[in-house]
Amino acid sequence: MAPFLFLVLVAVVLGIVGVAVEGLGYLLIIGIVVLVAAVAFIAVRWSRRSGRRPIR
Repeated sequence: MAPFLFLVLVAVVLGIVGVAVEGLGYLLIIGIVVLVAAVAFIAVRWSRRSGRRPIR
């Protein structure tokens, strides 16, 4: 869970800097890409974890 939260924090910071500083719009794009990667990362972890439990 810690890597997910770290990636979300990095995405938010890059997004804020990308919007606030003129000429650094590419940081906003990078922040969005990092956020999408973080969501995909946590989705893969949750899907693998749910397959290990036996059904009762």
